[in-house]
Amino acid sequence: MSGRKIFELIASAAADGSAARLGKLSLPGRKAIETPNFIAATSRGSVPHLTPDNFKRHTTVSGVYMALEEFIEKKEPPIQHTPVGETSRRLHSFTALPSSTVSILGPRRCAAVATPFGNTPKTITVFTSTGFRNVTIPEFTSYIQSLQPDIVLPLADLPNPGATPSSKKLARMVDRTEMWLGEFFDRMALSKSSDTLGSSVFAPVLPVGHPIQWDYIRHLSEDVIEKLSGLAVYDTNILPDLVSYPSLAPLPKLSMDTPRTPHEVLRQISLGIDICTLMFVNSTSDAGVGMTFSFPPPSSDKVQPLGINMWSPEHDTAVAPLVEGCQCYTCTKHHRAYLRHLLNAKEMLGWNLLQIHNHHVVNEFFAGIRETLGKGQAVFEDAVNRFAAAYEPLFPEGTGERPRARGYHFKSEAGSEKINKPAWTDLEKGAEVTEITSLVEDDTPSSEDQDVTPAARVTIKATAVPFGFE
Repeated sequence: MSGRKIFELIASAAADGSAARLGKLSLPGRKAIETPNFIAATSRGSVPHLTPDNFKRHTTVSGVYMALEEFIEKKEPPIQHTPVGETSRRLHSFTALPSSTVSILGPRRCAAVATPFGNTPKTITVFTSTGFRNVTIPEFTSYIQSLQPDIVLPLADLPNPGATPSSKKLARMVDRTEMWLGEFFDRMALSKSSDTLGSSVFAPVLPVGHPIQWDYIRHLSEDVIEKLSGLAVYDTNILPDLVSYPSLAPLPKLSMDTPRTPHEVLRQISLGIDICTLMFVNSTSDAGVGMTFSFPPPSSDKVQPLGINMWSPEHDTAVAPLVEGCQCYTCTKHHRAYLRHLLNAKEMLGWNLLQIHNHHVVNEFFAGIRETLGKGQAVFEDAVNRFAAAYEPLFPEGTGERPRARGYHFKSEAGSEKINKPAWTDLEKGAEVTEITSLVEDDTPSSEDQDVTPAARVTIKATAVPFGFE
């Protein structure tokens, strides 16, 4: 199996490509991605709050990240039985992804749910809609051969979120990842899939210090470099150490170390990241916040917020767009008062419009980065410093009720509450029995001074059930 050379380096601050740089990622049958750029994070193959037609019509997102664990809840998942044509890919067909959009498939979500038990020497633990299970290398390879994503991230032995493994365990993680990568390449080499539908491989670079994984990185740069099309970096702090491996410099670098703010995005790009996986777009839209930042930043004597809280009462009668001059569908067709009304009414259209706007803002943000980089490294660094001074470090918090969390009613730790509360109450629990006395007319003529007979008095037992919809 040979790696596709899919990345063209256009300009970089250093010959080794270790700093911010301009490039172009080109995959067969897909729209070229100018870098630096971003990919959207999905939930079960869809960008949250956006149907496939609106995603295609109202956004310019170049690529999406999907997690295999969201599709394999059954022994024979439905995605495996999706019909495909001669030149289409099953993953695109099942998710109704636009043909021009790049699909990136990894084993776990971004960010992954903590598992109650770790990986084994031959499997990783994933979380599906029906619970936790193990995935082997042969199983993972068979899914890749069947689904044919544009880019695949092979299995990596990653620690649980928030965990601090010992140095001994870190070394074991590196050894397992190298072994799994070798087995993955061996099995893919036996695949009969054609080169036109093959997947480009982005090898994982672990969130481990360079002294522990240096031999693994050397292995990537010397032994399997011809099979690689890029690198998936799980800790961007290791990027300066990759300068010591010149053969890795031409490869595109995808950040799986998800930034939380645009400030962190700029830092990662300054370190040499080409494509960022962004989660904060979804979380910001969930919070009811519309993004307002731009790059390069506008001149202002006052520190500006990164977004506006659309739950605020000050928008009740505001007929202005979210951002003056914004050309997204939301800002050109609707105003703040309407958006606030939708959120207050819990109408999903409110989050739809926010998601369209926020993706447009991020797309313009990266376009500004590329334009500034084209003017030189010094101009870019100056703009980064001005951006840090011009905007607040964090997004504002939405003050309203968020939509129901995507995902599943899982308990990853003992005693933890479910991520979503039930939308309906149990009809059997908390039921109160009350007696309602009703008078029933009989056939006997009544008179004003005639008592109601016992036979005409009927007692009805009724159940009063409290219920509601979230």
